[in-house]
Amino acid sequence: MPSKIPDVVPPGALARTQQPRIPAPGGLLIRPWQAADAPAVYEAFQDPVIQRWHARGAESVDETRDWIEGWRAAWAEERDAHWAIADATTDAVVGRISLRLIVLGDGQAEVAYWTMPSARGRGIAPRALTTLSDWAFADVGLHRLELTHATANEASCRVALKTGFAPEGTKRRAVLHEEGWLDMHLHARVREDGPTGSR
Repeated sequence: MPSKIPDVVPPGALARTQQPRIPAPGGLLIRPWQAADAPAVYEAFQDPVIQRWHARGAESVDETRDWIEGWRAAWAEERDAHWAIADATTDAVVGRISLRLIVLGDGQAEVAYWTMPSARGRGIAPRALTTLSDWAFADVGLHRLELTHATANEASCRVALKTGFAPEGTKRRAVLHEEGWLDMHLHARVREDGPTGSR
């Protein structure tokens, strides 16, 4: 039975193009991951803050290299899109940002991010998130981006609010972590919200 509603974004919109390199304000570059980034990812996942909010840990650089291979493959499969946030001058990894759970037909995805411990306090996550969100709306044509974080993760909540992701409620006992089931705040931006003023 044919759908009465056309796809918001047609299949192939990502896969038929190369994953882009996106400049961000303040000397940042949002770029595809490369194998040489594996030590930086491993280092990030030794950080207690990142460990607290993630369901998996990294036991070796080889393991994170495998993650990167999977992240790169996800672009062609149009299910997720993962980027390193890098210093535009040195190319050093300062964070990670992703579009997860992409559903092109519905024009939706979920954003996720983290910042290297040594790079925190410099506004990297808000600048990268604003830049990637604007690109997802303007260049890809997505309609809605969601952002979820544990209710206890106040730093992530500040990033969401600063970048125009409006709070929409609490998803009770939504994610299982080591400490048990966590309540999650749900935030979202839609294309009609327009660009944020945080850049």
